[in-house]
Amino acid sequence: MTQAPRTVAVIGGGRMGAGIAQSFATAGSSVVVAESDRQAAVAAHERVATGLQRAVERGKLTEPAGEVLDRVGTVTSVDLLPPAVDLVIEAVPESAELKATLLAAAERVVNPEAVLATNTSSLSVTELAAVLTRPGRFLGMHFFNPVPASSLVEIIVAPDTGGDTVQAAVDWAHALGKQDVIVKDSPGFATSRLGVTLGLEAIRMVEEGVAEPAAIDNAMTLGYRHPMGPLRLTDLVGLDVRLAIAEHLRDALGDRFTPPQLLHDMVARGELGRKTGQGFYTWP
Repeated sequence: MTQAPRTVAVIGGGRMGAGIAQSFATAGSSVVVAESDRQAAVAAHERVATGLQRAVERGKLTEPAGEVLDRVGTVTSVDLLPPAVDLVIEAVPESAELKATLLAAAERVVNPEAVLATNTSSLSVTELAAVLTRPGRFLGMHFFNPVPASSLVEIIVAPDTGGDTVQAAVDWAHALGKQDVIVKDSPGFATSRLGVTLGLEAIRMVEEGVAEPAAIDNAMTLGYRHPMGPLRLTDLVGLDVRLAIAEHLRDALGDRFTPPQLLHDMVARGELGRKTGQGFYTWP
């Protein structure tokens, strides 16, 4: 049976980072979440606590939530990460500059054998590797929201990624009870490229008045057995995130990824989905 890493550092304690931290802590790892200040660190810790409580309510936790939470600590800077970590996962917003800066800072702090990973859903893993002195110990580990309940980790391999680094990532994904898919670094990888294609076409259908959002989503969940329709998923991911990924893919792969005007308009109005309470659906 594969073992979870002993110590994991997660850079960024938002929804994705907190979910990653919760998953590794549940698997037995000691986890440190790095945030930008004390307030953000406290909020990250509370997100993990809330996630663990939900796991208890669903009967998905086999030990007391408090014991799992005791394995999660926080720091207020990447520079304060403990050197003796096995894995560092960066989970900050989709800004190549921000990710590169934080990954380079983490590499300077942690031990040379640590694996560094980015949770990016679309940015070039190869370009991020270029800022590192040990690119062979770096790859993409793309988790999915909500992380504790999802069953997939997309592992993205850059040209310089070492085989032992890939195997470690695969083993750790299995230790979390998740399955892996391995793809080479390319724009949008496999999941974002296909997911954005479906999401953008669904938005165009709304824009053209083909059907209401719920009807489009029901067509995919009932007709194709998707667990969630593309528009509800867009609300969950965030319309601003989906727009940024689409623009990146348009620049890399061509006009077929041009975002619909409706998506631009909704983002401009602040209708970003669940996190703002309004997107294609109204959220409580």
